Amino acid sequence: MAQWDQLWIDVNIATMALNSDVPYGAIKEGAIAVKDGKIAWIGTYKDLPKFDVFSTPIYKGKNRWITPGLIDAHTHLVFAGNRANEFEMRLNGASYEDIARAGGGILSTVQACRDATEEQLFELGRKRLNALAKEGVTTVEIKSGYGLNTETEVKLLRVARELGLHHHIDVSTTFLGAHAIPAEFKDAGADAYIDYVINEMLPKINSDNLADAVDVFCENIAFNLDQTQRVLTAAKSYGLNIKLHAEQLSNLGGSTLAAKMGALSVDHIEHLNEDGVKALSQSDTCATILPGAFYFLRETQQPPIELLRQYNVPMVVASDFNPGSSPICSTLLMLNMACTLFKLTPEETLKGTTIHAAKALGMAESIGSLEVGKQADFCLWDIDSPAELSYRYGVNPCLQVIKNGQVLPIHNH
Repeated sequence: MAQWDQLWIDVNIATMALNSDVPYGAIKEGAIAVKDGKIAWIGTYKDLPKFDVFSTPIYKGKNRWITPGLIDAHTHLVFAGNRANEFEMRLNGASYEDIARAGGGILSTVQACRDATEEQLFELGRKRLNALAKEGVTTVEIKSGYGLNTETEVKLLRVARELGLHHHIDVSTTFLGAHAIPAEFKDAGADAYIDYVINEMLPKINSDNLADAVDVFCENIAFNLDQTQRVLTAAKSYGLNIKLHAEQLSNLGGSTLAAKMGALSVDHIEHLNEDGVKALSQSDTCATILPGAFYFLRETQQPPIELLRQYNVPMVVASDFNPGSSPICSTLLMLNMACTLFKLTPEETLKGTTIHAAKALGMAESIGSLEVGKQADFCLWDIDSPAELSYRYGVNPCLQVIKNGQVLPIHNH
C-alpha cells in the first residue's frame, strides 16, 4: 500500500511532458501523489493504486486544471531606481541621445544600484518575487548587469542568492557583467572593460559561488563576437553555464557562436536568420523570446517563429523584467503577449514557461513538467482549459501553489 504525503484528485493535469502524444500532455480526471517533495505517482484517477487513505491528506481540485509551476527564465529583477522619467521624456519627443546626455539609460540604473544597500535591493526584489509568486511562478532566473564594477555586481548577485534562500521561489543566478561599458571605461574602451570582467569580476564571483551562469550582451551597442567569445570561454573554464543576449537589434551571429559553444539559451533573437536557427537546431541551445521588451520598445522586427518551429528549436517565453526595456513584472502577461504579438499557440507559450524554460536554466531533469521523480512544483488554476492562461489577463486564476510538495499559503484570496 502506497505511503504518500499528499494526494490531489478531481483535477485535470497539463503535465507538459515532451514524450506525450496529446496536447499539453493532458491527463483528464487525473491525480497526483507527492512524497518527500517529489511527484511519486501521476495518472488517471481510475488507475490510482491503493494507498493509506487514513494518513494521506487529500486535496480536491473541483475539476480544475493543474500545470507545472511557471518558470521565468530571463529577468533582471534585482535593481534600484526606475526610469519612468525617461519613459515620459521619450513620449514627449526626446531621443535616446537626449536621454543619455541627461544621465539616463542603463547608466542611471547602474548609479542607483551602486548607491543602494543590500537591504534596499533585497526588499525591492522580495516585492517583485511576491508578484510573480501570485501568478504561479515557482522558479526564476535573476541576472546582474546593473553594477558594472566588481563590488556592485557581487552585491546584486549576493542579493539574488539571498532572495532564493528566503523566498519559496527558487532563484537561478546569472552574471551579466558584460552588459554595457561603464562610464569609467569610456576612454579605455570595450576591450579593456572585457579584460576587467574576465580578470577581476569573474574570479571573485566564481570563488563566492554567486552565479550559476554567465551572460553577455552581444550587440553593436555593447560587445562584439570576439569580446563575447572571450567572456564565454572564461566562464566555461570555471564550469559555469553560458547564455547570450543576441540578435536583438542586429544580426552579429551571436546565436551561431552560442550554439557552437554549448550555451543554454540565446535571448531576444528578433534579427536571427535561418543560418542561426539551423545552428541552434544542431545544438541543445534554446531560443528565448521576450515579448515584453518588443512591446515596450515598440519594435517591429519579429523573431523568426516559423523557422524556429520548422527546425524544432525549443522556444522559451520570459518576461525580461527590467527597468529600461521591459518594466513588466508578470510572467502570465507574457503568455498572452507571445500569442498576440508573435502568434505562438497557447501550448507553445505554456511549454515556453515550463519544460522549455527549465531546459534554458539547465534544470529540465528536476522541474518544468509533471513526471514521477521530478520536484513537486505545480499550480492549481481556476480555468476550464490550459489555453485560458494565454487567452485572458487581469483576473488572476492562480488558486494554489505547491512548491517542493509544500502547499503554500494562498496569497491572493
